[in-house]
Amino acid sequence: MGHVAILEIVKEGDPVLRQKAEPVTQVTKRIRKLIKDMLETMSLANGVGLAAPQVGIGQRIIVVDVGDGPVALINPQIDEASGKAIDVEGCLSIPGTFGYVERAQEVTVSGLNESGRSTRIKAEGLFARTLQHEIDHLDGVLFIDRAIEIEIQAEE
Repeated sequence: MGHVAILEIVKEGDPVLRQKAEPVTQVTKRIRKLIKDMLETMSLANGVGLAAPQVGIGQRIIVVDVGDGPVALINPQIDEASGKAIDVEGCLSIPGTFGYVERAQEVTVSGLNESGRSTRIKAEGLFARTLQHEIDHLDGVLFIDRAIEIEIQAEE
């Protein structure tokens, strides 16, 4: 397929993290390459999710892998949400900061897969939490905006 590029993860304070990402109008080779690069970048950073704005690209694309294999969603949206759960979250764009965030326990998310086909995912637990966290990124929302309590760990 070609070379995978490791992308730079932008940090809090970068304006792209606060902008609403634009919908993807067509799934092209460039978009598929971006998804591969995002998955590789997320994996190397030990993350479970990554949104395109986190690599400086204002498009509605997320990748998630909570241990069940990678999932990429283009133009994702939450169709259904139920239950409530509070758990700790962190973010590759805000290193060293963690917070307790209340999210839906279960979600149904629809969007396009990397082939441009419609897909629906039912998720619960960490998978549901990660999808919600990454979709927030597409709307310029960071987990610290929703956190009930924030903890900052001193840099080593």
